[in-house]
Amino acid sequence: MTAASDTAPAPRLVLTPYLFLLPAMLVTLAVVLWPVAETVWMSLHNFILFKPRNVPFIGLGNFWRLLHDEVFWLSLGHSLVWISLVVGLQFLLGLVTALLLNQTFWWRSLARSLVIIPWALPSVIIGLTWTWMYDFNVGVLNDVLIRFGLIDKPVAWLAQPDSAFFSIVVALIWQGFPFFAVTILAGLQTISAELYEAADMDGATRFQRLRFITLPAIADVIATALLLRTIWVANSLDVILVMTGGGPGYSTYTLPLYAFLKAYSGMEFGYGSALAIMLTLLLLLVVFIYVRRAARELDQ
Repeated sequence: MTAASDTAPAPRLVLTPYLFLLPAMLVTLAVVLWPVAETVWMSLHNFILFKPRNVPFIGLGNFWRLLHDEVFWLSLGHSLVWISLVVGLQFLLGLVTALLLNQTFWWRSLARSLVIIPWALPSVIIGLTWTWMYDFNVGVLNDVLIRFGLIDKPVAWLAQPDSAFFSIVVALIWQGFPFFAVTILAGLQTISAELYEAADMDGATRFQRLRFITLPAIADVIATALLLRTIWVANSLDVILVMTGGGPGYSTYTLPLYAFLKAYSGMEFGYGSALAIMLTLLLLLVVFIYVRRAARELDQ
């Protein structure tokens, strides 16, 4: 009995790790879990800020309402197109940039520093910059296109439903491609040069080296970057809010922007919370598919 009691850890030693974790757990509870719980509570009530003393419980009424809301489905469709175009083109541009920055040239260090600028700028600055570039009267884009004879007269890029959405897509692609460039460049640094030397001896072309060596070697890096960027782009609304505010009409509405406007412009916190929860559930589905696929590859 004495030997067994000597080897058993003291209660204080057992609790010590949890005591060290307690401050972080309390901060997480206050910053993350409590707002999430509050959002769920508001989504189950008809919470309108103009009526703070009249907050009836309506259960899933807000979710039933969004299923019959045409603007919700329009915003969801825009979000899917938005994510596909922005993330896809950011990845392609970032991949090309990373491959170029991985080459040896005398001003490579400067180029690697400059490519970070779009990612480092605040979203509000990017939104204002591109708004001026698209401006009907003094925008540099119209001036350049007219000088090259591509258009006859200035175009109101952000005032037309057909062009406003894709104009914002271009702005966000420019903002986000450095994330892929830097992330993929870090992955490229881990590939052994011996693999490329062996491929050169076998007479492999550049495309074959990219397909059979580079991309498989950084597949995990690419998958993680795509997942993170998908979540960030799906939740982004600041650039849209600055450039068009969702207009003209509903042409640049996305799901997070619609939730934001319902909550903070329409003061319908209950319905806005329901929209936010729906977006969260869709993103959790994407994360679940990714994690399940990653686990399946590890098992193989």
